[in-house]
Amino acid sequence: MKKLIASFLLFMVIVSTQAQDPKLKKIFNGKNLKGWVEPANNVWWTVNDGILFVKSTAEKKGSILWSENKYENFIIQADFLMGDGTVDSGIFLRSEHDQIQIGISGSLKRDLTASPYIPKKGYPVEAKVKDILKLKDWNTMKVKVVGSTYTVWLNGNEVMTYTSENMPASGPVGFQLHPGNEMSCSFKNIRLAAL
Repeated sequence: MKKLIASFLLFMVIVSTQAQDPKLKKIFNGKNLKGWVEPANNVWWTVNDGILFVKSTAEKKGSILWSENKYENFIIQADFLMGDGTVDSGIFLRSEHDQIQIGISGSLKRDLTASPYIPKKGYPVEAKVKDILKLKDWNTMKVKVVGSTYTVWLNGNEVMTYTSENMPASGPVGFQLHPGNEMSCSFKNIRLAAL
């Protein structure tokens, strides 16, 4: 009986350890773009007082700020604040193939924050965030990527899980400024944990 109890307790310790997410580490230092691939002739992305700020120019060209490092399975978490204009942004996962939307979908003309966008497929799953998303305040988004499945939390609430086709096995993470819009968006506390 004692061996059975000891085995059960050991099993519970292993399960609870595996269920805990690893500690998230800063991948944005809040001072400059060190660790990120700054776009050529960068006029969009600036850093001030711990905040990564992106703003469109009069030409309304798009831009992606990619991490220098590549990741396989990971959790990324960031705070975001939607700014002026029609905010159409997002977080890219390993490539431009898989993106988690922040703000208004250019194609559907409505807010699809926390939903996946896949080129040529659109939004295969729609996250339910109407009562969770803060339009005029900071939000926290967490994305867990394991294999080709990713799960999204918004402000502590799990809102979406999706399994993608043709997702690269590894790649950088990126933050998007969608072309064609006048907009701004802020990000802070960008952290990541490899799994």
